[in-house]
Amino acid sequence: MKNYDFLIVGAGLFGAVIAHRATQAGKRCLVIDKRQHIGGNVYCEKIEGINVHKYGAHIFHTSNKEIWDFVNSIVPFNRYTNCPVAYAPDGKLYNLPFNMNTFYQMWGVKNPAEAMDKLKEQRQDAIDRMKADGISEPRNLEEQALCLIGKDIYEKLIKHYTEKQWGRPCTELPAFIIRRLPVRLTFDNNYFNDTYQGIPIGGYNLLIEGLLKGCDIRLGVDFKEIKQSWNDIAEKLVYTGPIDEYFDFKLGRLDWRTVRFETEILNIPNYQGNAVVNYTDSLTNWTRIIEHKHFESFGDGVYENPKTVISREFSTEFKSGMEPYYPVNDNRNNSLAEKYRQLADKEDNVIFGGRLADYKYYDMAPVIEQAMKVQI
Repeated sequence: MKNYDFLIVGAGLFGAVIAHRATQAGKRCLVIDKRQHIGGNVYCEKIEGINVHKYGAHIFHTSNKEIWDFVNSIVPFNRYTNCPVAYAPDGKLYNLPFNMNTFYQMWGVKNPAEAMDKLKEQRQDAIDRMKADGISEPRNLEEQALCLIGKDIYEKLIKHYTEKQWGRPCTELPAFIIRRLPVRLTFDNNYFNDTYQGIPIGGYNLLIEGLLKGCDIRLGVDFKEIKQSWNDIAEKLVYTGPIDEYFDFKLGRLDWRTVRFETEILNIPNYQGNAVVNYTDSLTNWTRIIEHKHFESFGDGVYENPKTVISREFSTEFKSGMEPYYPVNDNRNNSLAEKYRQLADKEDNVIFGGRLADYKYYDMAPVIEQAMKVQI
């Protein structure tokens, strides 16, 4: 007789939600993770009394009330609103996403009509230059961005940040990466359009602990060590690791971008006045700085703790042994990922899910929504 109904590989959001639903349905679950902690990339490390997002900023946002009510039933969320700021090559700060504040800072325009006239002028200039060169459709990210937003914003807020993030010139990146640029003709710095947004009060660890309540958990366990005998342990397998790794890379390896973090404790209460500051210049090596206390401390509350913790993020090419973060969605990788998905569909009693197993970049809410639809 098998000990468990589900063996869940990966204690991140997808695996934790499956585990929660299965446990509530009376199923027995064993959750394993090769890391020494639960939570996957939403794990928070407590430093100087501050919940530090160890694997990068995670801001929960959704317009799905069912998902919002679900996560808040585990742990209440605060009112954090993501309003990033960009440090540009000209040494000035600009609001993101592109909105009336950005356009005022960039061009001095004061109303939507003036902003639209300036945008049209910049877009048309880019289109005319392409036509003069015999180009009818954008061939790469640079040409696409110039047609969507114009030269000024592209060169100050997009070009260098994107090249640092992907490790390639914008002229070598596919146009589809940037086909949907948010442009708002309102003075609204809220990065997301969703109805609900926030951070778990007390950090994401409380959310994951609540979801995994009642499960057996084994940390520091690599699935590769038990892959051949997993069906002696459980009736079904939930796999959230890299899909190509599950199949021993037999069709080839998928490419990823990864992130390296430099975290520092500072003996000041407030370093940059914002949780997220992007560095869109070419001289700064990091892509952004996260000041973690701003996720959970607001207004004068920021000064209650005399110290702060910041993390500089460096985007790098993935190598074996690193943590995979972002799929490289070019034609080669998308085609290869689809072939692996076809193999996955043929696996008996195996559920694949999450960004690594799907080779798709997901925000947190869609991952939970995906896990909620799985038949238990």
